[in-house]
Amino acid sequence: MDYKQYLNLPQTTFSMRANSAQREPQLQTFWKDAQIYQKNLSFRTGTKFILHDGPPYLSSGKIHIGHALNRVLKDLVVKYQTLNNHPSPLVFGYDCHGLPIEHEVTKNQKIVEDPPLKTRQACQEFARQNLAGQTSNFYRLGLMGDWDKSYLTMNPRYEAAQLRVFAEMVNKGYIYKGLKPVYWSIGAHTALAEAEVEYMDRTSNSIYVKMSLLESEKQHLPEVLQSEKISFVIWTTTPWTLPANLGVALNADFTYSFVKTTNGEVLVVADKLHEAVFKTIGQETQAVLWQTQGKNLERLQCQHPFYERTSLVILGNHVTAEAGTGCVHTAPGHGMEDFIAGEKYKLGVLSPVNEKGIFTSEAPGFEGLFYEKANPIIIDLLKEKGKLLFHTTFVHSFPHCWRTKTPLIYRATEQWFASVDGFRQKALDAVKTVNWIPSSGQERISNMIADRSDWCISRQRVWGVPIPAFYHIESGEAILEKDLILHVANLVEEKGSDIWWQLEAEDLLPAKYRYKDYQSQTFRKETDIMDVWFDSGSSHTSVLQVEPELQYPADLYLEGSDQHRGWFQSSLLTAIAAHGSPPYKTVLTHGFVLDGQGRKMSKSLGNTVEPLKVIEQYGADVLRLWVASVDYSSDVKVSYDTLGQLAEIYKKIRNTVRFIISNLYDFTPDKALPYAELSELDRYVLHNLNEVVGQVRKSFDSYAFYRFYQIIQNFCVIDLSNIYFAIVKDILYIEHPDSNLRRSVQTVLWEVLKALMGMITPVLTHLAEDAREHLPEALKATWPESVLLAEYPQGNEAWQNNALAKKWERIFAYRDQLNLLLEEARKAKELGRSLEAKASIYISEKDNQELQLSAYLQEHLDLFTQVMMVSYLKVENAQPIGQLSQSFVSIEVISGTKCERCWGVFEAEDIGQDPAHPHLCNRRCGKIVENWPISE
Repeated sequence: MDYKQYLNLPQTTFSMRANSAQREPQLQTFWKDAQIYQKNLSFRTGTKFILHDGPPYLSSGKIHIGHALNRVLKDLVVKYQTLNNHPSPLVFGYDCHGLPIEHEVTKNQKIVEDPPLKTRQACQEFARQNLAGQTSNFYRLGLMGDWDKSYLTMNPRYEAAQLRVFAEMVNKGYIYKGLKPVYWSIGAHTALAEAEVEYMDRTSNSIYVKMSLLESEKQHLPEVLQSEKISFVIWTTTPWTLPANLGVALNADFTYSFVKTTNGEVLVVADKLHEAVFKTIGQETQAVLWQTQGKNLERLQCQHPFYERTSLVILGNHVTAEAGTGCVHTAPGHGMEDFIAGEKYKLGVLSPVNEKGIFTSEAPGFEGLFYEKANPIIIDLLKEKGKLLFHTTFVHSFPHCWRTKTPLIYRATEQWFASVDGFRQKALDAVKTVNWIPSSGQERISNMIADRSDWCISRQRVWGVPIPAFYHIESGEAILEKDLILHVANLVEEKGSDIWWQLEAEDLLPAKYRYKDYQSQTFRKETDIMDVWFDSGSSHTSVLQVEPELQYPADLYLEGSDQHRGWFQSSLLTAIAAHGSPPYKTVLTHGFVLDGQGRKMSKSLGNTVEPLKVIEQYGADVLRLWVASVDYSSDVKVSYDTLGQLAEIYKKIRNTVRFIISNLYDFTPDKALPYAELSELDRYVLHNLNEVVGQVRKSFDSYAFYRFYQIIQNFCVIDLSNIYFAIVKDILYIEHPDSNLRRSVQTVLWEVLKALMGMITPVLTHLAEDAREHLPEALKATWPESVLLAEYPQGNEAWQNNALAKKWERIFAYRDQLNLLLEEARKAKELGRSLEAKASIYISEKDNQELQLSAYLQEHLDLFTQVMMVSYLKVENAQPIGQLSQSFVSIEVISGTKCERCWGVFEAEDIGQDPAHPHLCNRRCGKIVENWPISE
């Protein structure tokens, strides 16, 4: 007889295969069409939680794996907070202006450049194309946010709000124009900020040069030196800056030696560097004629090595003994430390290199030469003049332009600066009020702010927000006034920032505007644009204070660790300068994504992991599970092999959910048993569930998502699948449909399913939604329209029972012992399935707690036979035998017949006693079949 009709076999439409390539987009369309994001914000009653999205750059239409890590981390936060009754409106952002886009658009231009408006229009179109690509990529990740209202730094309303931040900083006196050396990109023809600099290896020259003391200056020296030929020895790695040399810097407190060489000249070096320098330049010491401190040599005059002008000996704290000679070549136009020292001595600023790196007429003899090509010519000239002591080359780390990858130079130009000195202490104080995750972020950004020079905010490009300054032509004075900036901001908000290039200065100024009492009132407008970091750094005002659903400050900024010198810092500086308070309460940073071997990803190495390729193969949920599994506080590794392993974990979690759903096909909430009527095993599972919910909530509250992954994996794979499901599968399939034992298990499965679906929703959103759609109708009716509209599981303290847990941990210890014996028997081919065995548990009479457990096991023997997954179980109290002073387990193989319904193996007296069912066990199956409900 076929007894399949007398079994409670699982039933579900929830597929074992995720079919993610088709199913996930369907679910995303459902969320969009049903306006799940909007509905979430409409009924949540808790305080808002604002995560402010830092804008990824629109230089490409494809996202990379780092983008996926960042945006999914944000999504985990937003979804958890929302499910936890804290509505979390998210406005996605995109950074649109700046050098990378303009460089891409203009790289194929010939000698004649396009008009600014044409370039700007091309840049805008390029950015919009990339916006469409990135938005599509991000959408496929299953992110929750306002897809219809992303903020773009090129939107007129954003640009206008940015100008208003600028106006506030101008009003407070924090913005000025000055001539200073700045990092200059020859490849991009623009100034760069520190955040736009990256370091790469480069081969440089290393030369030691004589700066001869003027004959007239010897009167200030001891008599022993009056007849000597004296030169200060400078060392430089940039020969091309020598045409701009205006001084020689010494350390006031160093001792300097006037060393006579065997060839008869006197060389001046710091005493502590004497031996090393002479060894390098191949000179031998005849005698040290005099020693004195650097402060005694101040204001002596040297002859420039090849020009008919003098160089002043000055003092500077930047002179160290770590390298060189202790006598520092000083060119105020090509170095910030040189500039600062030169200001003190009024040396002036000479920077004879134009924006393309070509020497100007201020460098006679080198006009028209590219600065790098001048290096060998200058070295040859030094040889010819007898000023070169030594020349070599070496490889070292050198600043490069982050976009063009070309070496940078320091070049003095007139630029607009934000005076960080004016609000540095306020910024440092504000840093201490912010929660930094990890905590090391506080010291890192504090050190950066403490050490940074004034912020160069002007760029010599056209694709960006204009610096709304005017110049009075007659006087040449720069005009930067709050009211004028606000006037321009209103024009920009109405017509966009192109208006700055469309109109003349007079048309941009307010009607009847007059500058002072000058008779002539003609003006020109500034042509520089703002640093792109000022663009994104202003988002605290342009977004948080403009979008009505958001608020200032944000609860959380979450970006990569490189943003300590980028967005985190520019946001903090502009917020402190404009508003006096930090724009964020908490800042969370994550590391970079490396390949499986810990290498930086690059196309040349072929080691990149493409998010869309991962999604196509495994689905977005597997990528999201990877994000949740890693400790993002440091750099994280990923490979397709790693993702393949995570796909297997995903399958196990999915199959855990599927097992539960498939065994609740005939269950409705009204059939749930009261807690007191549940079996102790089921109550033990609820105890564990309550603890798991608490641990998972804690992991989300502390942003330790990898703990969520560990907890859920262990709960699904071990606690449920390997242990609980293995035990109760027999109860679910074999017991009478309406038996209390089966209903007890189903009651627990329903509670587990509700909690599990809720816990995984922020991470495995598609899986959870797919499961909800395939619930039996009676259960589906208890859920809201989407899992994203549910409440995050809270747990149930009534289920907490530590004494019960302790008892069952002991019971499972016996089960573990039994499983070891069963496994040994399988290996020895003494049995196949555990149901072919009968087991005996011998409880030591020496342990009172164990004796109590023995009585409990004997009282509920049928249940524990199920738990041990054998056909027979015997529990006895026993005196210690030999060395076995503890309780122990033994097994023996049953010589019997298999029941055709439950597949247990039974001895002759326990099977076939009912003539109508000769192949069923007497203990259970015969009675159940006789009382089986007959379907109409």
